[in-house]
Amino acid sequence: MARMTVVGLGSMGMGMAQSLVRAGHAVSGFDVAPGRAEALVAGGGVAATLAEAAAQSAVAVIVVLNAAQTETVLYGPEGIAPLMPKGGVIVSCATVSPEFARDMATRAEALGLMYLDAPISGGAARAASGELSIMASGSEAAFAAAKPALDAMAAVVHDLGREIGSGSAMKAVNQLLAGSQIALMGEALAFALSQGLDLRQVYSVITQSAGNSWMFQNRAPHVLDADYRPLSAVNIWLKDLGIVKDIATGAGVPVPLVDTALAQYRKAAEAGDGGLDDAAVTKVYTRAAGLKLPGEA
Repeated sequence: MARMTVVGLGSMGMGMAQSLVRAGHAVSGFDVAPGRAEALVAGGGVAATLAEAAAQSAVAVIVVLNAAQTETVLYGPEGIAPLMPKGGVIVSCATVSPEFARDMATRAEALGLMYLDAPISGGAARAASGELSIMASGSEAAFAAAKPALDAMAAVVHDLGREIGSGSAMKAVNQLLAGSQIALMGEALAFALSQGLDLRQVYSVITQSAGNSWMFQNRAPHVLDADYRPLSAVNIWLKDLGIVKDIATGAGVPVPLVDTALAQYRKAAEAGDGGLDDAAVTKVYTRAAGLKLPGEA
């Protein structure tokens, strides 16, 4: 069985690597943060340098933060792409622009590699259970080569066609909705507080009503428990909604709700909350209204 590599062992990448191990694959992992690879080793994986991982792996799953990190991992001074065996497949999972994905794929093909534009959604819990949603585009050969990894990591793999960039475009649609809905969750909770409502009762009612959304149901408990440990940080949305805005501007499509949500995340970051869980965007609204959230004196 060919060895697989996961580069980026954060909250998403670690779960994905563990899902690959659980499915019986030989898995190498790399992360720049000291100690993260040891957790993979404890679960049956192998810690490796980038060079070691690249030379051994027919499938490389790249789960880093952004376009700059993706490019560095693949084509930087210690990049893995030139070291991978010919015919290997790169599964790139970061949220990036379609144009960037196409550039990465072109450079991979010049090295005799295949490239799957494969952004992910579902959160850390679903990454750990192998139940992600993956939005992928690429050649049939790339899909076939990546299939064992995709099957282990995802509950559903959406085949968005042969054109690189379609996966990233679909992820941008998802992020438009998700980022806006988290900001709206914060707005709704602040509004509820202003009306003297108990937030736990608000959560119970809304999650059984038409106003519910997956993001409300998932993120509101972070506010109720005053738990802002970053599963997905405020700063992520500055990046992702920024990508959405850039794509929309290029296409001539107005996105006023994205503009509004992006402004709220920017205010949260400016207040020093950029590294907190994205549910902390709620604080933007409550601070402006002089309201206190759970856990605040």
